[in-house]
Amino acid sequence: MKKSLFFSLLLCFTLTSYSQKQIFESSNLLTEIKLHKTVAIIPFEVKLTYRKQPKNFSAEANRNQEISMSKSIQSSMYTFLLRKREDYSVSFQDVDRTNILLKKAGIADKLDEYTKDEIAKILGVDSIISGVFENEQSKSEAGAIASAILFGGLGGKTGSGSLTMAINNGPNGELLWRFFKTMDDGIATSTDDIVEKMMRKVSRNFPYQK
Repeated sequence: MKKSLFFSLLLCFTLTSYSQKQIFESSNLLTEIKLHKTVAIIPFEVKLTYRKQPKNFSAEANRNQEISMSKSIQSSMYTFLLRKREDYSVSFQDVDRTNILLKKAGIADKLDEYTKDEIAKILGVDSIISGVFENEQSKSEAGAIASAILFGGLGGKTGSGSLTMAINNGPNGELLWRFFKTMDDGIATSTDDIVEKMMRKVSRNFPYQK
């Protein structure tokens, strides 16, 4: 009976911790990236939802959190790439410059209304890195901590989600490369942690890797 319970819990842990990874590469990828010198990282689109909406939920506060996290992921991505700039064949535009140019053009809060080649022209870059982070909270942080203590780490997850990262060609907006990964969100996971985890998976397939 104890063995049966143990394997049931182990199976549950394996299924909830499983993450999927998918990579797309255009047939033009290698030809086009050889022409790239400067790449801009634009704010990631963030969608935060709840399996069970918390008490005193505020749609406005949730949207503000999405906007804040959008720029945090952008900044974390830039910092990660900057730290390893010697490993890449291109330079990355400073995200402060990127955001100022987007704001001056009046499109900072409506990037989804513009094509990637239009954005690249505004920013004066050869390609655009963009992405989408989606997260669904399944339990409170306090509940996750209690589960972690009770099961010795099993169940200590506050939610699950996915992260998509894409590279579009500047001159024509063509999608050259796309990376998609599902992930569990652990207790006190920061945007730096999210980007670090993703880039560790991306590193061997990142087009600009020398």
